[in-house]
Amino acid sequence: MRRATITIPDDLEAELSSYFKTQDVTPSLTGLVETALRRFLQEKRFESLQYQPARKPFRPTPAEKGSGLHDVSVEHDRYLTEPE
Repeated sequence: MRRATITIPDDLEAELSSYFKTQDVTPSLTGLVETALRRFLQEKRFESLQYQPARKPFRPTPAEKGSGLHDVSVEHDRYLTEPE
């Protein structure tokens, strides 16, 4: 386990003190910082996963001939926004 020393600005320390006073069981500062760091790293990991190249080509099964309207692929927004 790595040890670290951090400096907390006065305004953040005041917010922490205020938060601690509202808790029935006061969490440790170490636990609070660990949780915040884990959440930060998780969010960064999710941000990096926003774009993923396709693993394999998308090959939808075509519908039978004459199964629907002929312009849905072009006018899809209109069909999605029109009430049924």
